[in-house]
This record gives sequence, structure tokens and C-alpha cells, in this order.
Amino acid sequence: MKQLASVTFLLFTFFNFAQELAFVKYKGGGDWYANPTSLPNLISFCNQNINTRINPKVQTVEVDSPDLFQFPFVHITGHGNVFFSDADAENLKNYLISGGFLHIDDNYGMQPYITKELKKVFPDKALVELPANHEIYNSVYPFQDGLPKIHEHDGKRPQAFGMFHEDRLILLFTFESDLGDGWEDPEVHNDPENVRLKALRMGANIIKYVFEH
Repeated sequence: MKQLASVTFLLFTFFNFAQELAFVKYKGGGDWYANPTSLPNLISFCNQNINTRINPKVQTVEVDSPDLFQFPFVHITGHGNVFFSDADAENLKNYLISGGFLHIDDNYGMQPYITKELKKVFPDKALVELPANHEIYNSVYPFQDGLPKIHEHDGKRPQAFGMFHEDRLILLFTFESDLGDGWEDPEVHNDPENVRLKALRMGANIIKYVFEH
């Protein structure tokens, strides 16, 4: 009976295991904390709609921390400066090539800084725009035109750029879209429900793609 109870406990633990996601706290003075409700809301949407079991409590991890390797998916956002030390760059590189995934969502204004710092991480890799027929746009919900536009800033089209290691997408940079703003609580930006739904569905596509590759 004791052995049966142990097996039952192990099965319960396995089937109720929750993945964890994290915001990345970076140096440089940029507002890494810009969208505090974004990931919690995305997690709630995914758990309710695409059968994930992600821990609803989002963690915060620093770029050079060994704790980075605990998370299958980490998220960077902000409006301003980003700086990676040599230790940051080395740790982030090792995390990504060993199976981790980084989503960078430009909250308007961080693009020149993050692209420069990524060269410290992968000097020989480039960000490549993902075509509209990439699997990430159809892993759950179809986005035939690619990345959706959530917030308007400069009249530019939304773009998603990827970085690959041995044919695996290890990094996604979303630009001129503001997905994270769309994931936030409704009263933060007063987005119409259909706009928030587009953002959450695209986020769910990203999560499902990452978890399956």
C-alpha cells in the first residue's frame, strides 16, 4: 500500500508539473520592468486555451545568473538602453545554445540598443526576418500576414526577427508591434478587446512553438 501511495504521488507530481517563465532584468538603465502584467496575463491565456501548465507566478532573472537555465522561455522588454557585460553575454549565449529561448519585445525605443548588445552574444549571427509563412504564425492561431500590429508608433510595419543555432530558432525579436502592451491588463492601455486578443493569440503561438521545438 505504501508503494502504491508513492507511485500515485509521483504521477500526481508529474502530471501537475508547471513550467516557469521569467522576465529578464538587464543592465543599462532601460525599463526592463515596463510591462509587469504582460507575462502573467499571457500565461493565464495559454493555460486556459492551449492546455499548458505554466506556473502563474512569473519570476525575474538577471542575465548573468545561473538561474537563467531553469526557464525554457525568458522575456525582455523596455523602451531604452540595454547593456550586456561580458559575463552577461557568455551566460546568455550558453543558455540559448543549450536549449533556452529568448523573446525580446521592443516596447518602442530599445531596438538600437538590443541589436548592438546581441552582437556581444553572437558576433557571427544576424537577426533574420521571419517570413509570414513561418510555423510560429500558425502553431495554434493563424496569422496569415505574419506579426500583428498592436500599437502604432511610427507608421512602420510590424516585423519579427529570429536568430538560429543549428537550425533551431533560439531568439525572437518582435519590433513595431508591442505584443507585451497587448498582453497587459485592459485598463493599462485601454486597447479594444479584439486587439488584446490578437496579441494574446500571437503570444500563445510563440509559447506553443517554443515548447514544441
